[in-house]
Amino acid sequence: MIFDTHAHYDDDKFDDDREKVLTGLKDHGVGTVVNVGADLKTSENSLYLAQKYPFIYAAIGVHPSDIACLDEDTFPWLKKHVHDPKVVAVGEIGLDYYWEKDDGVRRLQRAWFERQFSLAYEENMPVIIHSREAAQDTYDILKSLHAEDIPVVIHCFSYSEEMAERFLDMGCYLGIGGVVTFNNAKKLKEVAKNMPIDKLLLETDCPYLAPEPNRGKRNDSTHINYVVDEIAALRGMDREEVIDITEKNARRFYSIG
Repeated sequence: MIFDTHAHYDDDKFDDDREKVLTGLKDHGVGTVVNVGADLKTSENSLYLAQKYPFIYAAIGVHPSDIACLDEDTFPWLKKHVHDPKVVAVGEIGLDYYWEKDDGVRRLQRAWFERQFSLAYEENMPVIIHSREAAQDTYDILKSLHAEDIPVVIHCFSYSEEMAERFLDMGCYLGIGGVVTFNNAKKLKEVAKNMPIDKLLLETDCPYLAPEPNRGKRNDSTHINYVVDEIAALRGMDREEVIDITEKNARRFYSIG
């Protein structure tokens, strides 16, 4: 079944029908979901969902745009909860230079990226990386921290084929979601077409980035079927083969049996 490796079902856009959406996923071929934290509160929410639903797992971490919640008093929460049996990754962490132009804040982003990555490294846990308009700095930090030693995914990959090759050479996985269905996503289509299939992870980032034909609407894991169809068409593969391979990739990445 389909494995959605990156979702945000704790988002308030699901407040009216969260239970209905989640309990209906299996009927659309979705068998496993990783709910990903973006700050300490959403990380806690991810833990709650993972404990409530057997098919949901949690990633905990602080997004670069939310690092204001991190300090020496709050960071120990992450150190404690990485040991929860349903926590399967640290994330999403990384760099976002699209929203943040201030050099001082960018330095703080890099510092907390390194700190959280080092936590994952110490615990030998997978890492979910958010990287927007920060390809070189992301690559340099991952290289310096020996990212090749642990599982790392570049979530919602949006860079060139050349950059994809550099991350892949480091051993990283690439997360591919709804954007690959957009007509103007020519670079991403080439990446999805040519990258090693054993390094490709399916994701939604729901409720964001809904694929065509639902672009601009609320996203959920049922829409990942459009991503499967696009990747199958790009690579000349059967959709069931794409589902099978990417599920195995995700289980290997997150060490979920």
